[in-house]
Amino acid sequence: MAVDTLYFSRDSKMYIEIGSNVWEIPVLDGFSFSQANNSTEVTLSEMEDTAGTSKRGRKVFNDSLAPVEWSFSTYARPFLSEGSNAAGNAEKDGTDKHHAVEEVLWALMAGPGTYTAPGASQATALSGFTFSSTASPNTTAGTGLTSLSFSGSNKATLGTCNIYFSLDDGGSNPVVYKCDEAVVNEASIDFDVDGIATIAWSGFGRTLTEASKPTRTVFEGIAATNNFIRNRLTQLAITAGDTTTFPGSGSGVYTLTLIGGNITISNNISFLTPETLGSVNLPIGHVTGARSVSGAFSCYLGLDSGTNTGTSTDFFNDLTSTAARSKVVNSFDLTFKLGGVATSSTVPVYQFNFPTAHFEIPAHGVEDVISLETTFQALPSTIGGTDEVTVKFAGANPA
Repeated sequence: MAVDTLYFSRDSKMYIEIGSNVWEIPVLDGFSFSQANNSTEVTLSEMEDTAGTSKRGRKVFNDSLAPVEWSFSTYARPFLSEGSNAAGNAEKDGTDKHHAVEEVLWALMAGPGTYTAPGASQATALSGFTFSSTASPNTTAGTGLTSLSFSGSNKATLGTCNIYFSLDDGGSNPVVYKCDEAVVNEASIDFDVDGIATIAWSGFGRTLTEASKPTRTVFEGIAATNNFIRNRLTQLAITAGDTTTFPGSGSGVYTLTLIGGNITISNNISFLTPETLGSVNLPIGHVTGARSVSGAFSCYLGLDSGTNTGTSTDFFNDLTSTAARSKVVNSFDLTFKLGGVATSSTVPVYQFNFPTAHFEIPAHGVEDVISLETTFQALPSTIGGTDEVTVKFAGANPA
């Protein structure tokens, strides 16, 4: 029979389900999902018999299904909810609050990833978030940005969801694949100076099966055109914890202008699969590894006529000084402000704060314009802490 229906990635949509709540998450080209098979090969290796024959056969056994591997990218798209009970709104308790189209993925990465439909007595709907209801964000006063904490992430297992990939979503014959018990393993944010703020997500799931298309219940902000963040507006703030060893501009402050960078947050998750003989085993669930938060950034090498004014040249000199070489662990407060400083007129914005980041020695990049490239590791204040990173965002009403 001739095949008259083909499926194209550009006709596809993705949905995330937690309980009875379903988010539609717009994804970019290049999403993927697959489940491989683990097998064992048995081969023979013997000498010749008296007739000069040697068996050379082999046999293959299917052992288990590997966990589903999925990946996709989303734009970072914060917005200020309408705060009404309209269908699809992210917040339904009558109060405007700052949300993001992709916030459910952050909630899954940072903890239990639970959701309760908001009501008058509930401050938040997604676990891990403190949703700000200040319409005019002002980072100077420290208000107006929704904040995600990783305080609930010190767990052996994290929250799971069902991910649906709907192929030919708007057509008459869609094919929908369901990845059940999906867990978010990693988020990576790249600062392409001429691009739009994008987050690459990846993770695992238990099984991949064909299913019915779910009905979305949360989709506010996905059709807006005013919640995209331009990377060129991004700013970097660095303040040293030890202002004697790293004086910067005299108060430990370094003023560097980014030309590129990356942030990667990983849960280092692995899936457990039994090895019972005589059957094809299924993965039974995930366990977390050490939480890893790291990144890198680059800036042009610039010299100021002052003695130490916190330029990139000063940054390199201070990190390679005799005093700095005696410190095997340093500590800097590092903040990336995607979209710039948040005010009522400059939203949308995203902020990533690393209060005790450890810097490695910067390396020079020799191109048309000489640059400095610095790698950092975001560390908690204590070995058992969860305060190595805080994610914040704010936006405007969808338009």
